[in-house]
Order: sequence, then C-alpha cells, then structure tokens
Amino acid sequence: MAIGSVSFASDAGQPDTEKLRRTGAAGDFEALLVSQLMKSIREEGSGWLGTGEDKAVDAAFGLAENEFARAISGAGGFGLAKVIEKGLISRPAAESPSTRQS
Repeated sequence: MAIGSVSFASDAGQPDTEKLRRTGAAGDFEALLVSQLMKSIREEGSGWLGTGEDKAVDAAFGLAENEFARAISGAGGFGLAKVIEKGLISRPAAESPSTRQS
C-alpha cells in the first residue's frame, strides 16, 4: 500500500521519514476506528452481512471489516487522518503527555 505525503506549512524542516510515519499512524488510527465501528454494528445483531453465528463466518467478517476499513481510510475516509496528522505536527515534543507537568 502506497502512502501519500500530506504537506503542511510547519513540515518544512522535518525529514521525509517522520512525515511518512505520521501519515501512516494517522491513517492506521482512522482505519482502526472505522473497523471498530463496523464490528460494533455487526455484534449488535443488526449486522451488515448477516448474523455471523459461527466462528469461521465471524473470522471472515473480521478480516473483511479490517480490509474495508483500510480501503475507506486510504481513500480519505472521514477526514480524521488529516486532522490527527495536523495535530501531531502542531504539538511540540516537549508537551507530550509523558513530559507534561500536572
């Protein structure tokens, strides 16, 4: 899967690998969120492709949900990946939760 780079004004001095990592992490998070939404709908019983009453069908639906979520996210999804990436750019390392004082 090819990962496109999103360019923001504050990206100027950062290495390309850091931008790719940020883009990938944001896209993966959005895909995970979409996958979990689909899973909760299916488990609720309203299902999107049947009831999934046996383990094999359940596993197949799980794989399909993950791939479908990645495809949605890769095509722009809900736009969450861009918002998350922008947040990662504007947040200085000194203010990360592990170093922030309460």
